[in-house]
Amino acid sequence: MISENVESIRTRIDRACKRVGRDPHDVTLVAVTKTFPAGVISDVVRAGVFDIGENYVQELLEKRATLSGKAIRWHFIGHLQKNKVKYIADWITLIHAVDSVSLVGELDRRAEHAGRVVDCLIEVNTTGENSKFGIAPVNLAEFVKNVRGCRHIKLAGLMTIGPFLPDPEGSRPMFRQLRQLRDEITAVGQENVTLEHLSMGMTGDFEVAIEEGATIIRIGTALFGPRVKKT
Repeated sequence: MISENVESIRTRIDRACKRVGRDPHDVTLVAVTKTFPAGVISDVVRAGVFDIGENYVQELLEKRATLSGKAIRWHFIGHLQKNKVKYIADWITLIHAVDSVSLVGELDRRAEHAGRVVDCLIEVNTTGENSKFGIAPVNLAEFVKNVRGCRHIKLAGLMTIGPFLPDPEGSRPMFRQLRQLRDEITAVGQENVTLEHLSMGMTGDFEVAIEEGATIIRIGTALFGPRVKKT
């Protein structure tokens, strides 16, 4: 079932890219495995998906230990607390949801200690919803300037979450805004800023996100079915 779902999503990625003249290889599929067991991750890896996204540090650590022999690129896609940075800074592939200067500072400090540069995405709250984390679009340029002294983190892109509407077209203005923000910040230029990635689009709206320039899509339900609720 998972292999068939992967094939279906790959086909939809190809079609979305074809509509706007993009190369499907420029879109990374991140499988969101929050609450799903390690065995499910093994299945999706066998189906050719090696980028795995987790929302909680403890769950991520447990799964990483269980699957230590797998060729997995681990993404942290949830809201990261400063006191949890030390557990992942040495090895994480990409952190998707940086949203405070203090968090960037802690990441920079831990990355320097580990002797590496950590790739991060800035979460932008493009919907304006109070229930969502992220930097307000109007504050993004100032945020980027405020972390220019951090030498062991790279701001590799922007991330946003759409508005969860029945019609995926409702997400298009937010995804388009994120792309425009990326272009504006990139034009200014800053040593620790590349912004090559736009992480946007989930099960309900990833095709619209690809049409608007997404380089990373985060898919859970379309791969694994409804999420298992924690008890």
